[in-house]
Amino acid sequence: MAEGSSVAADLAFAGAARQAQMVRDGEVTPTELVRLCLDRIHRLDPQLNSFRLLFEERALLEAEQAEARVRAGEERPLLGVPIAIKDEVSVVGAVTTQGTDAYDQPATADAEVVRRLREAGAIVIGLTLLPELAICGFTESATYGVTRNPWNAQRTPGGSSGGSASAVAAGLVPIASAGDGAGSIRIPAACCGLFGLKPSRGRVSQAPRHEGWRGLVVEGCVSRSVEDTALWLDVVSGGADEAEVPPPPERPFVESARTPPGRLRVGHSSTAPRALLPPQVGEEVKGAVLEMAELLRSLGHEVAPREPDWGSIGDTLSARFLKGVGETVAEVPHPERLERRTRGFGRLGRLLPETLYEKLIERRPAELARVNAMFDEIDVFLTPVMGGTALPVRRWQGRGALATTVGMGRFYPFCLPWNHLGNPSMAVPFGFGADGMPLSVQIVGRPGDEATLLSLAGQIEAERPWADQRPPIS
Repeated sequence: MAEGSSVAADLAFAGAARQAQMVRDGEVTPTELVRLCLDRIHRLDPQLNSFRLLFEERALLEAEQAEARVRAGEERPLLGVPIAIKDEVSVVGAVTTQGTDAYDQPATADAEVVRRLREAGAIVIGLTLLPELAICGFTESATYGVTRNPWNAQRTPGGSSGGSASAVAAGLVPIASAGDGAGSIRIPAACCGLFGLKPSRGRVSQAPRHEGWRGLVVEGCVSRSVEDTALWLDVVSGGADEAEVPPPPERPFVESARTPPGRLRVGHSSTAPRALLPPQVGEEVKGAVLEMAELLRSLGHEVAPREPDWGSIGDTLSARFLKGVGETVAEVPHPERLERRTRGFGRLGRLLPETLYEKLIERRPAELARVNAMFDEIDVFLTPVMGGTALPVRRWQGRGALATTVGMGRFYPFCLPWNHLGNPSMAVPFGFGADGMPLSVQIVGRPGDEATLLSLAGQIEAERPWADQRPPIS
């Protein structure tokens, strides 16, 4: 199969669930899939810089092993499907760099999420890039350079899971892992025209890590379709050891994604909580929220404006983010190798007295009750994902930690509240802006209710499909 052929391109953009089905049906072999991904990475990634490391020999060997399992009649949900792992998740034998050269010891075991993916038959093809310590909403670092958006190389793919989003959007892999501590699944998905679901807190194990960024971080993926994400979530869910763990779903997430919801009560707003300075929200993204609201109304849902009772939640969000980031900086084995701005993030975290932090975090139960009270009257809630389309690369190059924090807080104000509160939330592709870049809408559900979100997303995808849209680099 010639990599440049339209047939090969169609296969590259088929998505994880479809590729898994094709392997089961004998339409394609795992080796063909791995070679296709490697060929596309070698050809296209020099323009994108989405991968840090490839496991070429290991992946081809695992593809041969997957073929033996197929011949033996084994059935695993991701058997023979190539995937990428964000370089903050441990893969045995590789240094988990977290976007910096301040780490130098290889992982002695796979992280729990990688173990579950391998058990499901997935083939880890490589590690994707992120900003230093996953702090920023763009993927740039002094060590590994600038990662670019396949829709426009002068735009960022977002962050911190920018390498994963760039790779999936360009058809280098069908699906890739992503972590989210303040929007790092939803922001890259929105920037690159992908589907990105941040699961509920405690849905997916972070082992061997524990409650990253003081409980803000969750693990998930970025994908081309709702079913791909649902399949991934079915594979990796469970086993979390956290203060908050939601009950298991009543049925597989894939079934939810395939089943339209009943009539839902939908609220919508483009008002974000104020953090350090007022949010910057463009009219185009506000318009996307209103257009999504109209689409849902046309599908039979009950839709109305709804303003959350944010109160002073912005103060708690800022404190929790800075304290969590500060702890991460303090744990680096070679802090002298960190960028100046990253060390500045560490100082900001240390400047916040622990007593003040504890006083602020004591507000969380009341904030959880106050904001989520709206879900007594609605089932899902629509907002923008960010203040506009993907920003230009190097937007904050040379800026210090405080200026970067303020700038990101103004442009990315919609995601962090749901990390703080623990609700599942998703970025759903919804057309393109006047600049030709993807638009997206965030949809939030009740804590533990990914099923309703996936069901609704599947309905939206059927009505306004996006997976056939391919960036010009493809």
